[in-house]
Amino acid sequence: MIKIRVFRAIDEIDSCERYIEGHMRVLRVYGITMITSANIGWCKDPNTFVIIAESEDGTKVFGGARIQIANEAFPLPIETAVTDMDTSIHDLVKRLSLYGTGELCGLWNSREVAGMGLGSIYLGRVGVAISTFLNLNTLFALCAPATVKNCVRVGFQIENRLGNNGLFYYPKEDLLATAVLLNDTKDLTTADSYERECILNLRENPIQRKLEQGIKQPFMLTYELNIKREL
Repeated sequence: MIKIRVFRAIDEIDSCERYIEGHMRVLRVYGITMITSANIGWCKDPNTFVIIAESEDGTKVFGGARIQIANEAFPLPIETAVTDMDTSIHDLVKRLSLYGTGELCGLWNSREVAGMGLGSIYLGRVGVAISTFLNLNTLFALCAPATVKNCVRVGFQIENRLGNNGLFYYPKEDLLATAVLLNDTKDLTTADSYERECILNLRENPIQRKLEQGIKQPFMLTYELNIKREL
């Protein structure tokens, strides 16, 4: 049984540390040690919200992601990641932040749940679902090649104004990353119709238990997506 819940980073430092530990463990498997979304400074950011996938009793962390709301104190990970290659990212974030923007970042899942689709689709759905709870009109992400397709499914589009038609060599010279932007978090006009239905259902029913279809087999998933925040 897996539970996905959301909390503000500064409210649960212990949970943040477990999320970070799991994320770093996965990155080391792929030989990646320098990645901006793994910078732990966000733990002190009141505008960062963590999506964590864990066991029902909270003793095991299976994966997670974060949404960082753009603010002057903490630049978005995508800003830090691509600034040496394209400084226009800062102006773009600044313009969009006037209406509420942020970044879905730090997404990972453990090998223990490989084949369930947890990291490939379910955490992304949740990130898009809660974006409107955080008053965000747009949402950035920086994707590895394997995740671009699923980002597009939930409504992101390649941000051709950045880099080489959205492409960057990151986090290493032999790896590509794609900058994407969800331009319409509310109506999700660019999302796949099935994904849009799933995301809107999560917004209408942020607390629910549902039998989800994994890549290999179905599994029970509990959602606790209510966010405690003074808006």
